[in-house]
Amino acid sequence: MKPTPSDQNKAVSARRSFLQRLGLLGAATAVAPALLPAISRAKVTALKGVSDEQRWGLMIDTSKCATGCDACVRGCHDEHGISSTGNEHTDAQWIRKIDLQDNLTGQESSLPMMCQHCDSAPCVDVCPTGASFKRADGVVLVNKHTCIGCRYCMMACPYKARSFIHEPVTDQKSLAPRGQGTVESCTLCVHRIDADDDLQPACAVSCTEEGHSAILFGDLNDSESDISIAIAKHDAQQVRSDLNLNTGVRYAKL
Repeated sequence: MKPTPSDQNKAVSARRSFLQRLGLLGAATAVAPALLPAISRAKVTALKGVSDEQRWGLMIDTSKCATGCDACVRGCHDEHGISSTGNEHTDAQWIRKIDLQDNLTGQESSLPMMCQHCDSAPCVDVCPTGASFKRADGVVLVNKHTCIGCRYCMMACPYKARSFIHEPVTDQKSLAPRGQGTVESCTLCVHRIDADDDLQPACAVSCTEEGHSAILFGDLNDSESDISIAIAKHDAQQVRSDLNLNTGVRYAKL
């Protein structure tokens, strides 16, 4: 028997009410330290030090980024326990390599693309439950406990930097909890940042070990930090600066 228009309207209303309730719940719990992703409960105390005094970010020197090199991708996957399912369309991609060509000059660039950790993050704006949120230090994350897998954030992200987990997840690492039916993306390795400000994200470490040193991590709020000096020196740019998102990831020599 086909549902009547009245039944359909009731179902839509019920779903809408459910999402609204979740939205209220998400707003209240998204910032709770015990629920933050990519952080074990043993590290919760470190979160008390998170503040807007720092804004963490990356600068990527595309002149040092080698075409065909995927050290940053491999490093990220190893760090967070991400493995291939054999399906390129559904595999998680916290970071991916892309090749660009300037239409006017013909200049070619190879660069890693990941969550840009926007100051005005579209993914946060559209999330109905508050699962997508931005920490005080600028790191954009997904709360796995309140993500309902609606994928609005994936549609809103202009960088295609988020992945939906289609397959069951096994052999997880406590520092990076994952779950089927939820969305995930680059966390800037917050477990490293919260343990020690001097630790670099896995992508930067792997790039350096490969001999390229194309990825620089640091505090964007500190004008004397290595990353701030490098950004000023190279006039590092945002990808899609026209969107005015004030991204935490900048690219030099695009």
